[in-house]
Amino acid sequence: MTDEVNRAAAETAPSPGLAVEAEGQIYKAVVEYDGTQYFGFQIQPNAPTIQGELEAALAKVLGGPVRVVGGGRTDAGVHALGQVISFRAAWRHSPEELGRAMNAHLPADIAVREVAAMPEGFHARFSAVARRYRYTLFVSPVRSPLRERYAWRLAEEPDWESLAQASALVVGEKDFGAFGEAPWGDSTVRCVRQACWSRRGDFLLWDVEANAFLRSMVRTLVSTMVWVGTGRMTLEALADLFRQPDRSRVAPPAPASGLCLMEVLYGRGACSISE
Repeated sequence: MTDEVNRAAAETAPSPGLAVEAEGQIYKAVVEYDGTQYFGFQIQPNAPTIQGELEAALAKVLGGPVRVVGGGRTDAGVHALGQVISFRAAWRHSPEELGRAMNAHLPADIAVREVAAMPEGFHARFSAVARRYRYTLFVSPVRSPLRERYAWRLAEEPDWESLAQASALVVGEKDFGAFGEAPWGDSTVRCVRQACWSRRGDFLLWDVEANAFLRSMVRTLVSTMVWVGTGRMTLEALADLFRQPDRSRVAPPAPASGLCLMEVLYGRGACSISE
């Protein structure tokens, strides 16, 4: 069986102890969540997950188990502003009412922002053409418990020009094997369409869009760029990691708290680089 078939089988298989709703309309929902208390998006036995909470809420609304698929698989502690899920449900009312009903049964740190009926064949993960993440940092010699819930605190200000040059090296179709692990044993080549640093008040933001991401890829890229910005790694050494991937030469992943899935994109084609 091919890797693609294995992926499809896993995505459509029921969660442990749950059956699949075989009939009904396919729905797409945009979900926002604070991932601090969760062990990632994907359902796990004996651990709180975003998928688990969403499926539990739908089971209460619809009176039976429903399988949810996510457009992005956020890791433990990672947040989302624009996660997308899809599911099939026999629902006789409007999508807006379905969203309100789900929110009535979801915990305070998870919210459905919008729901839409979709055509047959739509799949939150396999229909997506890109995902966009944002990583947030700030510089302070003193701990800040509130800000550190959603950002990585740095004691030292990185060099801005070095950060920008490092980010430019990330853009393109490249082997990111040094920066993360591929699910299902796939290729580690990914297409990063755009990546840039910006400032917003006291915060440094890194926005990155790619067709797909490896596990821990964004957080490891951020921490390694910070190495470049603080003089612990040269730009040449960073560029060499795309030619000769070596995970022993990169920085440990930045904290999960600073990462947020901003948007899952649909409708655009294969890899296209934005200037």
